[in-house]
Amino acid sequence: MIVKKFLALALLGFCSLYAQGQQVFSDNKYPLVDFRSPLDIVPPALAGSFGELRANHFHSGMDYRTNQRTGYPVYAIADGYIARLRVQNSGFGLALYINHPNGYTSVYGHLSRFNPKIGQQVKSIQYQKKSYEIDEFPNAALIPVRKGDIIAYTGNTGSSGGPHLHFEIRDTKIEATINPQLFGLEVPDNIPPVLYSMYVYRLNKKPFNEFTPKQYFQLSGGSGSYRLNQVSTINLSGEVGFGLVATDKHNGASGINGVYSIELELDGKPVFTSALERFMFENSKAINSHIDYPTYLKTKTSIQKSFVDPGNPLSIYSNLVNNGRIEFNDGKLHQLKYTITDGKGNKSTLSFNVQANAKATIDTPEPTPGNLYSYANLNEFNAANVKVIMPKGTLYNDLNFTYKLLPRPSVNAFSQVHQIHNNLTPLHTGFEIWIKADSTLNKFKEKALIVNTGRSSQGGYFENGYVKAKPRNFGSYFIAIDTIPPAIIPVNISNGKSMAGIGKMSFKIRDNLSGIKSFNGYIDGKWILMEFDTKTASLWHTFDEISAGKHTLEVIVTDMKDNSKNYSITFYK
Repeated sequence: MIVKKFLALALLGFCSLYAQGQQVFSDNKYPLVDFRSPLDIVPPALAGSFGELRANHFHSGMDYRTNQRTGYPVYAIADGYIARLRVQNSGFGLALYINHPNGYTSVYGHLSRFNPKIGQQVKSIQYQKKSYEIDEFPNAALIPVRKGDIIAYTGNTGSSGGPHLHFEIRDTKIEATINPQLFGLEVPDNIPPVLYSMYVYRLNKKPFNEFTPKQYFQLSGGSGSYRLNQVSTINLSGEVGFGLVATDKHNGASGINGVYSIELELDGKPVFTSALERFMFENSKAINSHIDYPTYLKTKTSIQKSFVDPGNPLSIYSNLVNNGRIEFNDGKLHQLKYTITDGKGNKSTLSFNVQANAKATIDTPEPTPGNLYSYANLNEFNAANVKVIMPKGTLYNDLNFTYKLLPRPSVNAFSQVHQIHNNLTPLHTGFEIWIKADSTLNKFKEKALIVNTGRSSQGGYFENGYVKAKPRNFGSYFIAIDTIPPAIIPVNISNGKSMAGIGKMSFKIRDNLSGIKSFNGYIDGKWILMEFDTKTASLWHTFDEISAGKHTLEVIVTDMKDNSKNYSITFYK
């Protein structure tokens, strides 16, 4: 008995030391023993890490692998109550949020189904609101949960690219999402980050953009220690920034994940640190400022810049000296060192020398003349038939804004094409565009919208002679109309068919331009729950309480411009 107690205490001490190791990157003191794993799959493996670089956003949680299957039990990580019930066509699909007494909220996404009690509550709300999509905030007394309760089952709903559990921990008060590994959640990992390449940006005291000259340096080495390939010293002059391509893996069935922190030192002193401890959702799109966005669009390579744009709102940076922009004008030899760390504390380093050499200059090409706009201001551009409004906070850098009027497309166009700068400049909040409509639009005003030259809808509405919309990116835009209703394609049901012994009726639905706004089904005149999966365009109803005999069915699908399609038949059960 004494030996067992000693071993138990020793194990507790080891776990405590391990848990303390999780705190090495953060000055905040997170609870280390409050939470259990949301899954019982051992060992846990990640398909995506916290803060991993994704298209237009940082990954907001950890994606737990589920052996390419759905249906694993999902457990409440601690006592609390269901604070949010969410069902979406895309996004997280079926999702649960639990508020815990310690001030944190856990989030579980892409679920296949809820436990029976929660599922019944969700279904009741859906019928009450006559909507598949819901976003409800129950009071604390409605659905309490205990640590280890099965709350749901893993799935592939919403915008998931395959079966997995998306899991988050958030600060309940401000809803910032936090790296779950800081709470002691175990992911076996003794593999240091992998470094691929380094880039030198000749900033020359100008805003970073697609014209900024850069140099590529291949890296060699491994097992945590890297160096420049075939180069020992780089000759540089003037104001310079650096960038790095790095990923991470953990033990076992690991995906290619993101790194936790990047630190750059100059002569032994930090000049830049980024650490993905937490971030606010409204700032997640600033990933496009964190990386070299023009290069990403052209090559899909994510270079993490080690200098910060002045309009970047992310709070992941520290130890900044001149926002990471380094001057090499003193003629001296300087030592630089990168230290890259993953969520478990494994490190990789890259050391190299820079010789400040006045002759090693690369000038920035002169851009096409345009309107100079400050990132710190609201900016407006006006031309004969177009107006562009960029609210304060839209730009990450000062901008040399350009505009061009292009010919009208030959089909479904009610204006010329307006080229609004170019898509290589990232925007944080998007912008507002007003395009003057041709007189031929008059009878189609309610069906008007703005599209890009790829004919992707930006939404929009007609007002005072203009069609107005809020695109998220610069590009080329014109006015089009949507007068075509959505399509409804029955999969396993038809007029007069017997559905006896068939568990559900299925359809495919799609829209040609503005997108699906709503879908509703009625059996014998009563609203029924139709479920929808955006990525497969699948719409279905699961039969539950329906009597034998003849029934009428009506399915109505409406798009964003209120064009509706009605599918009406009789069937037997």
